[in-house]
Order: sequence, then C-alpha cells, then structure tokens
Amino acid sequence: MPFERPSLTELATRADADFDARLPKADSRQRRSVLGVLGRVHAGAVHGLYGFLADNALQGLPDTATGEVLLRWAATFGVEIKVAEPAAGLVNLTGSNGSEVDAGAVLQRLDGTEYVTTAGAVIADGVAQVPVEAVVAGAGGLAIAGVALTFASPVAGVSAAAFVAAAGLTGGVDAESPEAVRGRLLDRLRQPPHGGNAADYVRWAREVPGVTRAWVYPLMNGLGTVGVTFVMDGREDLIPEVGDVADVAAWIADRRPVTAEVEVFAPDPVPLDLTIDLTPDTPEGRLAVEAELRDLLARDAEPAGTILISRIREAVSIAAGESDNVVTSPTANVTHAAGELAVLGTITWS
Repeated sequence: MPFERPSLTELATRADADFDARLPKADSRQRRSVLGVLGRVHAGAVHGLYGFLADNALQGLPDTATGEVLLRWAATFGVEIKVAEPAAGLVNLTGSNGSEVDAGAVLQRLDGTEYVTTAGAVIADGVAQVPVEAVVAGAGGLAIAGVALTFASPVAGVSAAAFVAAAGLTGGVDAESPEAVRGRLLDRLRQPPHGGNAADYVRWAREVPGVTRAWVYPLMNGLGTVGVTFVMDGREDLIPEVGDVADVAAWIADRRPVTAEVEVFAPDPVPLDLTIDLTPDTPEGRLAVEAELRDLLARDAEPAGTILISRIREAVSIAAGESDNVVTSPTANVTHAAGELAVLGTITWS
C-alpha cells in the first residue's frame, strides 16, 4: 500500500477527537479552547514528522531520490558526476617588444567574465599569444574568435585590449544537473554493462563532461567497427568541436573491447527551415515558437531520424500566446541520412 501523508487539517481533527474522547466533558472545538490550541500545535508537529517520512519514502528509490541521496545512488552504481569545467584557449596581445605578461594576470570580458593567464608570454614583433582559462568554470566562459578582453590591471608595455585567438575559448562545460544524473543512473540500471554492446557505447560517451546525447552505429565500416556520434545540448552550438571528439574517443578507447575499432565523429548539422503564419504575430510569440521548436529538436532529432510534421505543428501550437498558426513549410515529414542531425534553421514568418 503506498504511503499517504495526512493533511494538516486531518491531523488537527484527529487531535481534537482524541482530546474529546479521553477527557470527560471536554469540547476542544469551542472557540478559544485551550484544548483546540493544543490540538493544532500537536498537529503541526506531527505534520512535520509525516513530511520527514514522506521525503524518506522518496529517497528509497533512485527514480525519486534527490540531493545527496541521489548522488549516493549514482556513486553506488559507478555513475560519476560530471563537474563544471572552465573554458580555455589563446588570446592575442599587442605591445612593445620585450614586454612581458606573467602567469596569473587577469583579463575581463565586457560582461564581467574573468580569465587568468596560465603561462607567461613576451611580446615579439609587436604581438604575442598567451593561454588563458576562465576563473569560473562553466559554459559561460566560452568565447568565439575576436571577442575583446581587457587587462584588469595595466601591464607595462602591453596594450590593455586583447582579443580571443582564432580557435576561440573552448571546453567550458556546466556542472551536470540532478535530472541529467538521474537519467544516466536509470540508463545504467535499465541497461547493465554488457561488455561492449550499443548501450555501453552510449553510456561511455555520455560520461564525458558536456555530452548529453549519443548514438551508436554497429559495424559502420565493417566487421569489428563501431561508429559513435554525439551532441552537447548545453552549448549554443550543440555540434561538438574537434577537441570534444578527441575527448570522447580517448574516453571510449579506455573502456571498449580490445577487438573493437571505434570511430568517433561529430554529426553533420542540417538546418530545418520553416515558414510559419502565426496568429497573433508578435515578437514574444515568435520567441516562444522558436523555443518550442528547439525543445522539439532536442527531443526528436537524431542521426538517420525523422522529424514528424505533426510534431512540428504541435510545437508551434503549444507556444505561449499562440491562438492559431499555419505551417506552410515543410509540408511533410523530414528524414535525415545517417550521420545527419536536424538543427533549427531559418524561420520565415509569413
């Protein structure tokens, strides 16, 4: 029988009935009755105890556990929590020849995000490159090439302005959310290790920080070969970079069967362009539709998969503020080849 927590009102009613039953001629229901007050105080205390029991009942199973108990469940089954990692990369400097920048110098982005140099550099021919790392770990430290940074404190002979180098600042990953941990834990319970089956490769790929979804292609290049591709939904661009692919390949290489030849690759993004007649057509409505479509692709898009036109229409229809719509393009299900992944393209509002 499932555990049911009594309401505060039910407990107060029980307390009143107990007082009346055990004290001759007592009536705890009278206005300003001392017994009535005691009954409600008692009910409040017991209600808190029932709350503790209700929470304990949830912690007893991994699909409802929370907080530290969820992490202990995960650790018990070898599911390691993915911690936040800082973004890092190279920054271009300019200044007078021979001027030095020491390790530990702090640079700031326009939004206040701080980076620290992890090694020194010397200006030569008016320029230099210095490696930096975000002070706060997470995806917030990611930056594309050309983003301007400024030294927090002046460095003699070096221009205060610096710019992110061509490769950008990469590798920043947010800490794994509790629900993501729960999802991987349940996958581990439902798909125990099988010595290298498809589920094992998906689990290994998702153990790498930042990886949220992965797909496996058995026998992709013949006997003994396996293909693995993945995405990183926590980033603005979910398609993995070269370094991400290398990280996943290295992680899987230490866990795969020795006879397996594994190829890890990034999926090819294929823009899903749409034409939508939205009513009412407002900036807020357009943003809501776009958010619903991104959420749809995060759920349904997969290599060699199909995006159903009915699901597209549903996503537009449930957007906040929408009262009517017509999706004029696409007009049918959209199917992608192996290795191709649907991403949101251009939305034309008609």
